[in-house]
Amino acid sequence: MREIPVSRVTEAVRGLCIEANRRLPPDIERCILQRREEESWPPACGILDSILENISLAREKGLPLCQDTGMACIFLEIGQEIHFTGGGLYDAVQDGVRQGYREGLLRASVVRDPLRRENTRDNTPAVIDCQLVPGDKVQITLAPKGFGSENMSRLQMLKPSDGLEGVKRFVLETVRLAGPNPCPPIVVGVGLGGTFDRVALLAKKALLRPLDNPNPDPFYQALEEELLSLINETGIGPQGFGGRTTALGVQIEAFPTHIAGLPAAVNINCHVTRHAHAEI
Repeated sequence: MREIPVSRVTEAVRGLCIEANRRLPPDIERCILQRREEESWPPACGILDSILENISLAREKGLPLCQDTGMACIFLEIGQEIHFTGGGLYDAVQDGVRQGYREGLLRASVVRDPLRRENTRDNTPAVIDCQLVPGDKVQITLAPKGFGSENMSRLQMLKPSDGLEGVKRFVLETVRLAGPNPCPPIVVGVGLGGTFDRVALLAKKALLRPLDNPNPDPFYQALEEELLSLINETGIGPQGFGGRTTALGVQIEAFPTHIAGLPAAVNINCHVTRHAHAEI
């Protein structure tokens, strides 16, 4: 049994909050560069140039990539051979978010209650998803989720008879309804299967997979490619000004489901698809 002080979790989360908000994952930046080379519509080219300049300045000057530094979504994979000492794990995670957002001068965007709207002033509480896995390591992934894109996400309990074509219609309809609101070019996370609650988590976790790492199932890999092509044919383009670059990628995660159901969820992210990872 390996013992880990929860203070190490706090320190890791603190650093991830700052890193994720200042540095875009390399796969996202590479994809934007590639799309810029392929884009021919002048307004779209100008917007993609501005996005690339923003990424570079944020990295060089240690500034946030976006003014909306997001609600912290934290994914924990905890080895079964670990015993945490010195306090509660979830309290340690929240302390790390509190410290990271304050020290990194990141915007506090979380309200204590959805209707009474009092700001917590330190961006806590974070949303935590925890999974037990074999081994004695802790994997921590932090993804700040801005709500310009989060608000455009949708979930629908499709019927099995809707099938593949129904899934395609739902994804495309969601992107068209979103239009310019999620600050395209976007990354589209799609969850399929499970239950009402699980399918939303699948869609969000899909956004964590690198764009150059397609679904390992050839069926879903082909569907990702088809949906990406169809989305880019909508002509919404960067920031909604037209062009060939509405989406950078479509990522699908699927899970077994009930014989009577076909849950589907789309979690949209903007071009600032931020996440950072640490291992303890």
